[in-house]
Amino acid sequence: MHPEYEVLDWRGRSYFADFAYLPGPLKLLFEIKGYAAHVRDMDRQKYSNELNRETFLYGMGYQVLSFAYDDVEQRPDLCITLLRLALSRHQTIKAPDGRVQLMEKEVMRFVVGQAGSIRPKDVADFFALNPRRVRMLLSGLCEKGWLVPVKRGDGMRNVQYELGREVLHYWD
Repeated sequence: MHPEYEVLDWRGRSYFADFAYLPGPLKLLFEIKGYAAHVRDMDRQKYSNELNRETFLYGMGYQVLSFAYDDVEQRPDLCITLLRLALSRHQTIKAPDGRVQLMEKEVMRFVVGQAGSIRPKDVADFFALNPRRVRMLLSGLCEKGWLVPVKRGDGMRNVQYELGREVLHYWD
């Protein structure tokens, strides 16, 4: 990770990204944007320059990931989850040993893609599984702590599941 990473723009001017992550062919730039400097105090020309700069960086092979300063300060867990989701597209994972492990990992990938919350019906529909198999699969993921059941109504039925707090650290 490179802090204050310098990139020359199309005009030959220096631009400093807050952080750069450059593992081989992947080139990621991270921006932490404060409301005042990046929105409130921005006029039409500054807005155009910002969009042109990001498009230029994209054309040069960089991907820019932007985070709000307020989220970094007040909701770091959200930023970590979003960052892991974005980076997971570029991550290779060792193939699981068994069929159950493979299905569990695919379900977890699906949950992350659904912003961390799913219903059993979502899993059944997406993977074309019968409801009994889905209940067994989700129950096993809850036992591992990867999912947490969300009870509704009288508290007897699990109608929704959310990511467990530490689940994304499994793939570290």
